[in-house]
Amino acid sequence: MSIWVTLEMQLRPGAMAELEPFLKANLPAVRGFDGALLVQLYFNPETGRFLLLEEWISREHHQAYIAAITENGVMEQLLSFMAGPPDVQYFERMPL
Repeated sequence: MSIWVTLEMQLRPGAMAELEPFLKANLPAVRGFDGALLVQLYFNPETGRFLLLEEWISREHHQAYIAAITENGVMEQLLSFMAGPPDVQYFERMPL
């Protein structure tokens, strides 16, 4: 059964203009990573909050992705757009 991952962050003021080209360059790699099923982006311009909503085959697949982008420097670049640390949550589908 797949899992859902949310990553919510507060962007630095004015960071969206820099974040958009970064996302356009890096989203194909996220969506093509082994185990990635869905990656959607949401932004609240009133609050400056940014949300990534992702579906992965498993938590292990997502954690392998996090390890890969930590190693290659993409995570550090993503963190540079944030005003603070991201809130990352894992959710399992309820079989109801």
